[in-house]
Amino acid sequence: MIEMDWISLQGTGEWNEDAILLNEELKLYGVVDGATSLVPYRGDGNETGGRLASQIIKQYAENVTAAEFKGMKDLLQEANFRLGQEMKRCGINLQSKNELWTAGAALIRITDTGIDFIQVGDCMIYAIYEDGSIRPITRDHVAAIDHESKQIWLDGIEAGVRSKDQLWETVKPVIAANKQKMNTPEGYSVLNGMAEAEQFFEYGRINRIKLKSLLLVSDGLFYPNEGETAEEDAVKSLVRQVSREGLEPYAEWLLQLEQEDAECIRYPRFKVSDDKTGIYIRLK
Repeated sequence: MIEMDWISLQGTGEWNEDAILLNEELKLYGVVDGATSLVPYRGDGNETGGRLASQIIKQYAENVTAAEFKGMKDLLQEANFRLGQEMKRCGINLQSKNELWTAGAALIRITDTGIDFIQVGDCMIYAIYEDGSIRPITRDHVAAIDHESKQIWLDGIEAGVRSKDQLWETVKPVIAANKQKMNTPEGYSVLNGMAEAEQFFEYGRINRIKLKSLLLVSDGLFYPNEGETAEEDAVKSLVRQVSREGLEPYAEWLLQLEQEDAECIRYPRFKVSDDKTGIYIRLK
C-alpha cells in the first residue's frame, strides 16, 4: 500500500511543458520535463514542441498494460520512438538538433520488494529511509553542461547587470551550442526521438529494505540556490521541506521566492519560474 501526493504547476512560460505520469495498474509513476526546440514549432492546438514531447511520453506510458509491459528500458525506448515518429509526421528535420522536441524524464515502478527506475536529463529521484538518510537514485546530467552558461550569467551579475533579458542575451549562444551535444559523451542525456538517446538511459533497481518514501521532481522544484549552497545541502533541504510540509506548500513557497526575484539575480536561473512537477510517495 502506498500514499501519494503529486503536483504539476505551470511556470512563467506559455505552456506547462512538464507532465505527471500515473499508471496505477503497473504502479508506474514518473515526471517528464519537455523542452522547446530552438527552431519554433506549434502544434494544431498551438502547443510548443516541449509540450508535445512531454504529452507523447505521458500518454504512451500511462496506457501500457501489464500484458504489454516488458521492462522500464523497453517502455522508454518505445516512448522515445513514438516521439520521433510524431516529429517525422509533423515535418520536423530529424537531422537538425535545433528542431527536435525533447524531454527529460524520471520513472519508477514499485514492486513488493524493490523499486525499478529509469532516467534521462535532469529529472531526479530521491529515496528516503526510516533512519532519515536521503539517497539520490539519479544524477542531474544537465548540470555539467549548464555550468558554463550559468557562470556567464553570474559574471554578468557581478559586472552590474540587473536585467534578466540582458543576461539572457549573453548566455543564449552558449545554450544554443549545447543543444548540439545532446546524447553525446560530452553533453547530456535527453529523449529526442532519435535512437542514440537509448544509449544514454540510466536504469536499475533498488530494494525496499527500510525504504520509507520516494520523491520524484522536475528541475523546476530544485531547492533555490544563491550560488553558495552545496548540492548535497540543497538536496537535503528540498527533501526535508517536502517531507515536512508537503509538495504543494513547498512549491508555493518556491514560487513566492521566484516572484520576489523577477530579474533572476538573487537566485541565478534562466527563467523566473520553471514548470514544477513532483510526486511524493509514502510506502506502507
